[in-house]
Amino acid sequence: MAPKNENLAARVHGPNDLRLEPLPIPEPAFNEVVLEVDTCGICGTDIHFLKDGGFGAERLIRPIVLGHESSGIVRKVGSSVTHLKVGDRVAIEPAAGCRICDLCKVGKYNVCMNGRHSPTQNTDGNCSNYFAQLADCCFKMPDHMTMEEGALLEPMAVGVYAGRQVDVRLGNKVLIFGAGPIGLICLIAAKAMGATRTVILDLEHAKHRLEVAKKLGATGVIAIGKNDSEDDLVRKIKEILGGPADRVLECTGSQPGMRVSIKSTRNAGRICLVGLGNKDVQLPMVDAISREIEITTAMRYNHDYPAAMEIVASGLVDVKPLVSHHFDLANVHEAFRVAGQGEGVKIMIHLIPRDTNNKTKFKN
Repeated sequence: MAPKNENLAARVHGPNDLRLEPLPIPEPAFNEVVLEVDTCGICGTDIHFLKDGGFGAERLIRPIVLGHESSGIVRKVGSSVTHLKVGDRVAIEPAAGCRICDLCKVGKYNVCMNGRHSPTQNTDGNCSNYFAQLADCCFKMPDHMTMEEGALLEPMAVGVYAGRQVDVRLGNKVLIFGAGPIGLICLIAAKAMGATRTVILDLEHAKHRLEVAKKLGATGVIAIGKNDSEDDLVRKIKEILGGPADRVLECTGSQPGMRVSIKSTRNAGRICLVGLGNKDVQLPMVDAISREIEITTAMRYNHDYPAAMEIVASGLVDVKPLVSHHFDLANVHEAFRVAGQGEGVKIMIHLIPRDTNNKTKFKN
């Protein structure tokens, strides 16, 4: 654990160049709070920055602090902040718009070009002992919620937003491509929204994640073999769902995943592209257009933390099975190695040691 007067941060300087180094402890602006970060999960975008130097248009142009799936404790409060106080335990939404552009004014702060989205090429993440964030992006957690559950609200909000983008409804048959953390979260969210039949697919080497999907209540899982054709997968999907999918959440970003998603969706069904994968893809668009399949996308979330908080805090869903590994900040390199190799499911870094305040952690 870093001394109270030290702020250690997991900072990437280039491909596969991750350093644990000290940064100044921030002071809050009038509308901010300074948080002592407790728990930080590792996300695929963190891995992209570390392994590939970025993703899409977001490239590593300077050293940045990684991490954005976090919870923490309020340590300092800005002069205009009234809804939070020192000592409050909060889940941290790491995305905020500039508040003044056209996108923000119509409620699309999640894709604001000048927003504070952590981590991006211009904005540090929060895998550090201390982090300053806009107070309205910090959501006070009820006492019974653990710090890990608070950190998991970030991917949970992604799943809620994706489900809302395709309007998952009671009785829907839902197909999910990819059993990584976001795919599994989308499964949880879809079931909470009323999906009654669900099927999730991933490659054969990810069978451990498909086993987690079973525990989370998926109707069926499909391990994709190297000899499985698109038609084979479509047939298997329809057998499990009892017909074509009403809604699809594609969480791999892969061309095969998108192609099979279109072929597995009913006429007038809806697909949300959630995953970041292939930059360019070739899709059966005549099939999609002729059957009026709606294809939309999801980037981050859009005021979905309140709903994510409610479904976790109420006990409607249990996100704890997603956490497979725990590491202290001192072992951040091993944590990123495990995450980068796809071992386990959700990797958690504890910036405050787990035995410091057991009531804020999972009860093992």
